[in-house]
Amino acid sequence: MGNNNQSNKDPEEFNEKEFHDWEETIHGEAGDKMTDDAGEVDAAEDTVDRPETEEDDFQQKYDDLNDSYLRLHAEFDNFRKRTLKEKADLIKSGGERVLLDIIMLVDDFERALESLHKTEDREAMLEGMDLIYMKFVAFLKQHGVSEIETIGQPFDADSFEAVTTIPAPEASQKGMVVDCIQKGYRLNDKIIRFPKVIVGE
Repeated sequence: MGNNNQSNKDPEEFNEKEFHDWEETIHGEAGDKMTDDAGEVDAAEDTVDRPETEEDDFQQKYDDLNDSYLRLHAEFDNFRKRTLKEKADLIKSGGERVLLDIIMLVDDFERALESLHKTEDREAMLEGMDLIYMKFVAFLKQHGVSEIETIGQPFDADSFEAVTTIPAPEASQKGMVVDCIQKGYRLNDKIIRFPKVIVGE
């Protein structure tokens, strides 16, 4: 009964304290509502701003990678051009050194020919020609050229050029090189002229 009387109380009968409590309750609920709404708005703004920030980060990373690629490509192109130039210079200077050495040998031949026309000392002339020949052999070795050994070697089509075959003087010489018509030479590991040989059969 007491509760019914209190709930049926006329609004004018509310005292000042009750009205103040009621007002705080109303404002409190409204404030919580506004706070919740503000939080939702902030979260929505963060969601909207985040893709733009990530897109900016991706664009920055792309720009950095693209710049690094362009720099690397330019450096490699410069390296390639420099290497080609150095290679061309090396080939040119190497050819010059070979030609200079050959010119020195030509000088020796000219002196030998001049002496040949003036002297009758056959032994001295032979000695001079042998000396020039040895210089030629040393020159070739200096530049990586060596003579291919032929006579007494088993015939190998990858290393020799057979001009003809003859009956082998001995059974052990069958399939062997018995004579050399023209010497062959190897530059380092590459054959630059195949020896022309005669093979026993």
